[in-house]
Amino acid sequence: MKYTRGIFVLLLALVVIQGSAKNEDVNQNISPTQSVTTATTEEELAEARGEEIDSDPTSEGAGGGCGCGSSALNRNHDEDAPALEENSHDHVQEEAALKYSREANDPIDHPQANVAAFPRTNQMNFIEGGTFQMGTDKAKIYLDGESPSRLVTLDPYYFDVYEVSNSEFELFVNTTSYVTEAEKFGDSFVLEARISEEVKKDISQVVAAAPWWLPVKGAEWRHPEGPDSSISSRMDHPVTHMSWNDATAYCQWAGKRLPTEAEWENAARGGLKNRLFPWGNKLMPKDHHRVNIWQGEFPKVNTAEDGYEGTCPVTAFEPNGYGLYNTVGNAWEWVADWWNTVHSPESQNNPVGPDEGTDKVKKGGSYMCHISYCYRYRCEARSQNSPDSSACNLGFRCAATNLPEDIPCNNCNDSTP
Repeated sequence: MKYTRGIFVLLLALVVIQGSAKNEDVNQNISPTQSVTTATTEEELAEARGEEIDSDPTSEGAGGGCGCGSSALNRNHDEDAPALEENSHDHVQEEAALKYSREANDPIDHPQANVAAFPRTNQMNFIEGGTFQMGTDKAKIYLDGESPSRLVTLDPYYFDVYEVSNSEFELFVNTTSYVTEAEKFGDSFVLEARISEEVKKDISQVVAAAPWWLPVKGAEWRHPEGPDSSISSRMDHPVTHMSWNDATAYCQWAGKRLPTEAEWENAARGGLKNRLFPWGNKLMPKDHHRVNIWQGEFPKVNTAEDGYEGTCPVTAFEPNGYGLYNTVGNAWEWVADWWNTVHSPESQNNPVGPDEGTDKVKKGGSYMCHISYCYRYRCEARSQNSPDSSACNLGFRCAATNLPEDIPCNNCNDSTP
């Protein structure tokens, strides 16, 4: 695998498996000063996978391993980081771009290649704005900057009812010939449990701290689990393997923008105050599933009691009080803000986050989130990645200050601005 960009792990250690060993990449917070080592036996590989799980979601740093959050799956721009092959980053990116540029203009190989025949899910809802309580004083994952609770006042805005689907993103690509960053780099991160044995044969690197993440050559939005996978039956599922830059490009094309973190959290709460989830504090009210997350033992067994092993349709489950679907679970959603973990407790008006940074904020968690590892499917929960990072659980939705022309509004009336 041509992988010269490396895996920039702000907090990761890299283990290279030689010979015929399998490749697995990581999502865990490890010091970048740790040395590169080589595992040469199955026993060493097994030991690399054998880390204990913190099962207490209320302890400080709970979920910090972030099996779902993939906050360490950043692309490498550090000249001192170890390269996995001796090719230059520019060469790999150029080669991958050439490989996929023609495919970007070709119809996707599925029975309903004409996206016009697919029900549109680009609708928006009007959010009145006003003052809400952002964050919490009872942080579950303190180091993520979930606290303190603070009053935030927002101007009115519009918010996508659904996560951006494969069908909607395909329309964008067919119109613009856009090539995503996963396609340009030539690979993206995929959960090992969802990769075929055939694809695994070609993977030869592993990062010990979170071996459920593998860098898969050819994984991108059309092929979420690698080159032998397809979205033919998932056109109404959220588009994944999206970088922040990809999400921004789509939103601009659609006449929209990424929401700020404050706008996203306000919309996700659906009008409820001080609640963990968009529907209240109980994960399964009346034993009823409201969100697509991991059930079972992560990362080995997903019992899919909510009906889905991977992503689900963007229309699945019940909407929140603002008529919005899947604001938690299913796929992580990028927001506009730069990552920061220190917040003022003072009231704020239309906050937009820091002026600069290294990583961008993502919200909502994903289908890979489990309370033992990534308790980030709560309204105030947050995580981060570099703007060019992508993974099989990373998507987005858009917002807008004014309703774009030709975009339906589900809850608008004659008095809506």
